[in-house]
Amino acid sequence: MEVEIWSDVACPWCYIGKRRFEAALSQFEHGDEVQVTWRSFELDGEAPHERTGDRAEHLAKKYGMTVAQAREAEQRLTDAAAGEGLGFRFDMARSGNTFDAHRLVHLAEEQDLQDAMKERLLQAYFTEGELMSDLDTLVRLAVEVGMDEQLARETLASDRFAQEVRDDERTAGELGISAVPTFVVDRKLGTSGAQPPEALLQLLREGWTKSSTASALA
Repeated sequence: MEVEIWSDVACPWCYIGKRRFEAALSQFEHGDEVQVTWRSFELDGEAPHERTGDRAEHLAKKYGMTVAQAREAEQRLTDAAAGEGLGFRFDMARSGNTFDAHRLVHLAEEQDLQDAMKERLLQAYFTEGELMSDLDTLVRLAVEVGMDEQLARETLASDRFAQEVRDDERTAGELGISAVPTFVVDRKLGTSGAQPPEALLQLLREGWTKSSTASALA
């Protein structure tokens, strides 16, 4: 059974959702038979290399709220993340374009390091204040999870995997995905948002039942 997860490395609920999905998968009776694939989704495909200015002010303008409300929202996210063992540091976060980070996740898939790469990027962005558009930073993070430094650098210096990122985003549109994280089981079932582990476990079980029924009827 395949579970595809559309997400962005600059999406706080995606990191929280990753932890909740991992909790669900650890309880799933057929967890060792699940293939997890991370798919690309940019929350802001037009983001600059690095966005300057106050983060809360930008969020307030983007979502039509006051700066105080934006800061309160970040605090709620920080509290939710803490409940999953994650230490968000929005005071350190450096916003910018995530396209190259997504290309790196595709490269990592070829090396059987996709989940480790996704995890490292999320950690770097949300807890360490790393810039996801900085080539040297991305190469260093790739090396930390076991990827070849020269391969990572050459890939990021080229346009390799650019089409794969765009393909993921186009597929998201075809599937009606407009928010992340979104979890899709065998392209038959799906749910959006950082759902509780219980809900994600139910999704896995429903997907397994459908898959088993289809196999029996084949």
